[in-house]
Amino acid sequence: MIGIHTGKRRFILAPIIFLVVLAFYPFQKPQPIRYVDRATAQIKTEQVEAGGWLFWLYNNPVGELSLQAVVKRKFASEWYGKRMDKPASVSKIEPFIRKYHINMSDFQKKKYTSFNDFFIRKLKPGARKIDTNKNVVISPGDGKILAWGNIEYQYFIVKGYRMNLHDFLRNDSLARVYAAGSLILLRLSPADYHRFHFPVSGKLSPVVKIKGEYYSVNPIALRQDIRIFCENKRGYQIISSKRFGHVLMSEIGATFVGSIIQTHRGDTAIKGGEAGYFKFGGSSIILLFRKGKINIDTDLLRNTRNHLETQVRMGEHIGTAK
Repeated sequence: MIGIHTGKRRFILAPIIFLVVLAFYPFQKPQPIRYVDRATAQIKTEQVEAGGWLFWLYNNPVGELSLQAVVKRKFASEWYGKRMDKPASVSKIEPFIRKYHINMSDFQKKKYTSFNDFFIRKLKPGARKIDTNKNVVISPGDGKILAWGNIEYQYFIVKGYRMNLHDFLRNDSLARVYAAGSLILLRLSPADYHRFHFPVSGKLSPVVKIKGEYYSVNPIALRQDIRIFCENKRGYQIISSKRFGHVLMSEIGATFVGSIIQTHRGDTAIKGGEAGYFKFGGSSIILLFRKGKINIDTDLLRNTRNHLETQVRMGEHIGTAK
């Protein structure tokens, strides 16, 4: 048998060993995601689905290669979404409910045919109290909020990166309209209720859809690159409100979000009425207001300044008309 020269063997093995070592770097755990539970004012730590995996994807060179090559791609999210539509995925429901302590008494009773069927579950009538005051903006869903009163002068979350409305909206005239306005970001984790609702009443513009990638919108990913919001698949429409002016509402897809489904029909939004839902995965909603149109609740602004999200429920008061 002809042997391999020692020098050649070292030449071949060295990069393999380097990649194996690199794949396990960094060794530290991700920083905990802390938020304020608005109902109790307590600071809590979020239980993250696949947190270690997300940290590896966004903080490890080998993980980042996997992210760019596979995970952010449409086919990966579609493949996983189809898995969650299969009857066999029903077996994942009960463990998921137990792990995240989901209160199923809030939801309409039914026999689920797949995990996605459970994921897009509907609330029972009256399960969320909707603030009907016409001068109030409500949260469009259950989740965790970050808020900025003026995005022209305030930096957006991390690394000194300012929210680039031109890149986000792909519309220069709209970007100028909201340039000095207010922004509210609602993040939905996989354990949250995943239907979204109108935050105010008014006339609706047609939905504008923007093609994009499927990066995670979890804070583990956002700490590395906030520009994810300008690269992910998203859509938006404008609600023309008498008290709040032209409110832009955008739904943003994320890793393993099978689809963003608009269920509302017609050109009139009713505050608290269902607008649509996300299939499996974490996702986000952004609300944009023109300058001088909203006073965002002070606790949301204060917690954001302290780098803390605020947990809210659909229908809650999050701002008032100026």
